[in-house]
Amino acid sequence: MDKIVISNLEVFSHHGVYKEENVLGQKFLVSVEIFTDLSAATKNDDLSKSINYGEVCHFIKKEMEQNTFKLIEALTAHLSKKILIEFKNIEKVKVEVKKPWAPILLPIDTVSVEMERGWHTVYISLGSNMGDREQNLTSAIDLLKSHQECQVVKVSSYSNTKPVGEVEQEDFLNCALELKTLKTPEELLDFISEIENKLKRVRTIHWGPRTIDLDILFYDHTIINTERLTIPHPEILNREFVLNPMCEIAPYYMHPIYNQTVSQLYENYKRNN
Repeated sequence: MDKIVISNLEVFSHHGVYKEENVLGQKFLVSVEIFTDLSAATKNDDLSKSINYGEVCHFIKKEMEQNTFKLIEALTAHLSKKILIEFKNIEKVKVEVKKPWAPILLPIDTVSVEMERGWHTVYISLGSNMGDREQNLTSAIDLLKSHQECQVVKVSSYSNTKPVGEVEQEDFLNCALELKTLKTPEELLDFISEIENKLKRVRTIHWGPRTIDLDILFYDHTIINTERLTIPHPEILNREFVLNPMCEIAPYYMHPIYNQTVSQLYENYKRNN
């Protein structure tokens, strides 16, 4: 991936643990590595197809002057996230904030914190079989779209599917979507739980009826197995209502455990069911 580098941008602002630092302020040095695809910009010599590093510098200056943080760790995280949200074509950033002459009562040049942040590719399955099923799905997607740390990239068509399990209930309406997010897997899990709560999801019967159900299928190509979260979702191979819409939006996505594409997994499912 191509890279634009901003080195040691000087900004006077008011960050630090001590009250004097917040009042008097001091100089900070900010360096940023911007990762993006510059092929279109180089082909046509077109600034609009690139990242305007002048605008990035002024944006950093504004964010540092309008906010006050005790820790440069918090400042660095804030800048990383805000740059990615403001400049949509940036895939990943590495931000370093240097604090010259840190007040530690010892001779020192600078203390610095460096962080790397970027957009993650996530696939989510959605389902509803209570109330206005289509509106439930659409409302959940709209709530994902409304969050500044999420970008809905693709949404499959809605499909009617039979419920899984022995509980007698109405048919489901299902879909899948591709999401770009700055959230960690745990943060994303909390966020989709908030969406389910807003849409009156009630958990009473396992595999029972529900107004809305959102499941994280894949997160980048990572493998996670904790008490709260298993990624890839363990039931992907056994769920046509997952594989079918996933084939529509990401047929060549490679399962990180089974090393098969989604379309290959779906063909295997159809052969065996």
